[in-house]
Amino acid sequence: MEIIRATSAHIPEVARLFDLYRQFYNCEPDLPLATNYISERLANDESVIFAAEDPNNQGKLIGFTQLYPTFCSVQAVKIFVLYDIYVDAAARQRDVGTALMQQAADFCKSQGAKRMDLLTGKDNFQGQGLYEKMGWYKTNEEFFAYSLDL
Repeated sequence: MEIIRATSAHIPEVARLFDLYRQFYNCEPDLPLATNYISERLANDESVIFAAEDPNNQGKLIGFTQLYPTFCSVQAVKIFVLYDIYVDAAARQRDVGTALMQQAADFCKSQGAKRMDLLTGKDNFQGQGLYEKMGWYKTNEEFFAYSLDL
């Protein structure tokens, strides 16, 4: 398996996985929406996407992660938010998620980031196990998360 940085050439495959990721979080399937979203993030250089290529099927992607650069004003440091990570069901238990997260961490360090953050569903026990195995720790038990629809 090879981890690559996604480009516009990878949009159809990343969008397919992104659509499955959204379905995992109970969104309706919407491949056109997923394709448009991924296309805009890459075209506007608003996120960094790494993808895992299937070693048995060149060109097919079996997982991806998407990072958004931002800052932590309290610590006055650059950080990245690992907002999305998804591994195709058929490729799970093959360390794809571990490889994607390690590539993401290496990239963030190379960009001078001091931290990576992520949120996950309370019932995503498989993901939580991976994160904790890789040294991530829970940080938001003292805070509530809020959103404002605009």
